[in-house]
Parts: sequence; structure tokens; C-alpha cells
Amino acid sequence: MTDTLFSKIIRREIPADIVFENAHVVGFRDINPQAPVHVLFVPRDPVPTLNDLRHDQAELVGQLALAAAQYAREQGFAEAGYRVVINTNAAAGQTVFHIHLHLLAGRTLSWPPG
Repeated sequence: MTDTLFSKIIRREIPADIVFENAHVVGFRDINPQAPVHVLFVPRDPVPTLNDLRHDQAELVGQLALAAAQYAREQGFAEAGYRVVINTNAAAGQTVFHIHLHLLAGRTLSWPPG
């Protein structure tokens, strides 16, 4: 896999506003937020897209979801609500090909988004 922007953030080669970290996941604020709270949760082990995820890597997506839920609880907006999104490939809006989960919160979110 190609070295990605997110890999460089994880290694602290590029600055980011890191707000969450554990053994599996790093969470940092999106530089182009779409809501008052917009945090990206990125696995330390890179996988380009959901399409590239192997069965033996299924836990990776669970780790992203658990990290997002923990962060929402710790920040006090879990009960009010939040959205999580994983974009897959360019037509869905994925611009960095290192799987990641967007957590959006802090305002009422409509559906469909836009």
C-alpha cells in the first residue's frame, strides 16, 4: 500500500489535532469540518477501502466504531446523537485511500446529507 496522509499523521510526520488514541485507532479533527464536531477515526494498520478489507481484518471496523462511540460518550454528546460515515472510493467522496470513519455531531443532521 502507498504511504498515505493518514499514515504520516499517525507517525506524527504531519501535524494534526489528535483527540483520541488507543492501540488500534487514532482520531483527529477533520481539516474541512462538515459539522461542529467532525473527527476522523483511522486504523493504525492501513487498508485502502472497505472493498479491500479481508475477513481476518473485520475487527478493524469494529475498533473504529468502538473508538467513535467512546469519544462521543467522553465528550458528552452520545445521548444527543451523532453520525458515523465510511466513504468508499472516489464517487462516494473518499479522498484519502486509508479506511477511516467520520464522526459528525454538534448540530441536527438531516438526511439525506447535503
